[in-house]
Amino acid sequence: MECVTVEIHGDLARVIIDNPPVNALGQAVRAGLLNAQKQISRQPEVKAVVLCCAGRSFVAGADIREFGKPPMAPLLPDVLAAIEASAVPWVAAIHGTALGGGLELAMACHGRVASASAKMGLPEVNLGIIPGSGGTVRLPRLVPIVDAVALVTKGKPVGAEQAQASGLIDCLASGDLIATAERLARALAAQGAPRPTLSRTLITGAPIDWDAEEAGLRKRGRGAAAPLEALAALRFATTASASDALAAERERFLRLSASPEAAALRHIFFAERAAGKSLVAGGAVPADLSRVGVIGGGTMGAGIATALLVSGSEVHLTERDASAAASAQDRIADTLAASVKRGAVAPEKADAALARLTTGDDYATLADCPLVIEAVFEDMAVKQQVFARLDAVMPPNAVLASNTSYLDVNKLAVLTRDPSRILGLHFFAPAHVMKLLEVVRADQTGARALATGAALARRLGKIAVVAGVCDGFIGNRIMSAYRRECEFMLEEGALPQQIDAAMEAFGFAMGIYAVQDMSGLDIAWAQRKARAANRPTNERYAHIADRLCEAGRLGRKTGKGWYDYTTGHAKPDPEVERIIAEESARAGLARRTFAGDEITARILRIMQTEGQALLKEGIAESAGDIDVVMVTGFGFPRHKGGPM
Repeated sequence: MECVTVEIHGDLARVIIDNPPVNALGQAVRAGLLNAQKQISRQPEVKAVVLCCAGRSFVAGADIREFGKPPMAPLLPDVLAAIEASAVPWVAAIHGTALGGGLELAMACHGRVASASAKMGLPEVNLGIIPGSGGTVRLPRLVPIVDAVALVTKGKPVGAEQAQASGLIDCLASGDLIATAERLARALAAQGAPRPTLSRTLITGAPIDWDAEEAGLRKRGRGAAAPLEALAALRFATTASASDALAAERERFLRLSASPEAAALRHIFFAERAAGKSLVAGGAVPADLSRVGVIGGGTMGAGIATALLVSGSEVHLTERDASAAASAQDRIADTLAASVKRGAVAPEKADAALARLTTGDDYATLADCPLVIEAVFEDMAVKQQVFARLDAVMPPNAVLASNTSYLDVNKLAVLTRDPSRILGLHFFAPAHVMKLLEVVRADQTGARALATGAALARRLGKIAVVAGVCDGFIGNRIMSAYRRECEFMLEEGALPQQIDAAMEAFGFAMGIYAVQDMSGLDIAWAQRKARAANRPTNERYAHIADRLCEAGRLGRKTGKGWYDYTTGHAKPDPEVERIIAEESARAGLARRTFAGDEITARILRIMQTEGQALLKEGIAESAGDIDVVMVTGFGFPRHKGGPM
C-alpha cells in the first residue's frame, strides 16, 4: 500500500501520509511526498494543498529503523525544499504530535493549522543531534528567537495554544481540522504566489543574551554537546543568510549523528523500548488495575498511591491503625498539592484523584482489589507478617506485590498458598515522579503476575525492567558495589569532595557523597548492620561511613554528614578528613593522591564488573536493562548511554 496518496477535490489537493503507527518520515514517505509535489505541479487546476496524516498523529519524527544508518535518497532537506518552492500553497493540518522532522515538514509548508490537543517540538537534542532539515533556520522566522531557543535546546514539545501564541502555527481548529486547513489554504491561494518560510525575516522579539544561554546549557547539560550545538546553530541562523545557515546546520547534524554521544543516546532510546518485553511474553491477561490496594502510607506508600490515583485507579490504603491511616491521607493530599503547584497535575485532576482514595486499618477491605502492593518498612519480619495476613483475606486470583529495594521476595512468596501470584515491585523515590520500576521475578512468580507488573508500569507511565532475586536486585546491587569502591578509595587517599567532583565532571548531577547526605546516611547504615552477622570475616570492609553515623552525622537532616551544612551550604569538614585518615591507618594503607579520571575509571569498572555478574547470574535480562536502570533510576548521565 502506498504510504503517501494524493486526492484531488476540485481546486484543492490533499496529500495524505499513512505510515502506521506514527507516520514516521522513512524513505518511502520522503519519496512519496516528493512524488506528490511533482504530481500536483503538473495539475494546473490545483490551487492549494492540504497536507494531513492518517491515524492518531501527524508525523512524529524520523523512522527509528534508519537511526545510525547512512541516509537514503531522497533526503528530507530536498523534500522540504521542493514543498517550500511549490507554486501553490501547502498547509499542514496537524493532529497528535508533530515532532522533529515532522515539525520541520510542517514549517516548510506555507501555513499550519492544528487541533487543540496537538503537540509540536524539536526533540533532536535528546538523541544527541540537532534538527538537520532546516529546523533551526525556519523556526526563528516563525517564532521569537527566545521561543526558538527553548524549543531547540530543551527538546520539550509545546501545546497547540502555546504554538499559536508564538506564531509557530497560524490557527487552531475549533471544529473539523481538515476543513479549517482548507479554508486557510484557499485564503493563501487568493493572496497570490505562496511565501516560503525561508524568505521571511527573522522574528527577533526580546533580546537574548547568547553567552548566558550557553552558560546555562553547559551547567544543565553536564557535558552533553547537542544542546550547545543547537544553540550555536540558532545563533548562526540569526546572522547568516538562509542558505549558509541551512548548510551549516546540515554539517552540524551529520557530524553529531556520527558522534559517540548520539550513539549512546540511541542505545538508551532503544534499550528503554526493549525493557520489560519478557513480562508479556506469556500472553497472560493482567489483573484489573482500576482498583488497587496499598499497604503502608509512609513516604513510599503515599507516593505509590499518588501515582495510582493520578493514573485513574481507585486506591484503598491500609495502615496499622486509624491515626496512621489519617496521616497517610494527609500525606497523599499534600503530595497531590505539591504536584499541582509545580504544574505536573491540573487542580481538577488532583481533586478527582483524591476523591478516589479511601483509607482504613482493616485488611478485609482489600479483598476486592485485584492487585495489592505492600509498602511497609524495609524489614523482612514486618513484611512477612503483612503477607501472612494478606494471604488469609485475599481471593486466590489477586496479585500480591512487595515494594522492596533489597529483600528476598522468595521468602515472602513461601508464606502464601499460591507463590505464582507474588512479585516484587521496586519503586524509586519519589514514586509518583521517578520513571523506573524494577519488576522482581521471584522463583515461582507466574505469567499473570508478571503481566500485571507490565500493565502497571504502562498505566503509571514508567519503564519496567525485569530483575531476578538477589540482594539489591539490579540498581541497588550496583550502587552498593560502587559505594564500597568509593569508600575503598577514601581509605587509599581520596576525599569525598574529590570523588563527588569527578562524578559531576563525568556528568552525574551529584556525587555519591552529596546524594548520601541528601537521602540520609542512616538508611544504608541500618542495612549494613543487618548484614553484619553474615559478612565473611575476610571480606574487605571500610568503617568510615559507620563512624560518621555513630557520631550522629546522618546527613543534611542533622546538619552534618560527609559534609558540614551548618552554614547552609555543603562544605568539606576537617573532622571527616580526620576520621578517614584514622581509618586509612587502621587498614594499614599509605594514602596517595587520586586524579579525577582515575576515580571515574574505577567507578565505571566496578559498575561494569557487577553488571557482568548480574548477567551471568541471570538477575538482569540484558546489558541494556542494566543501562536503563542506572540512567533512569540512579542518575548515570544519559548522554553516556549507561555503564555497560
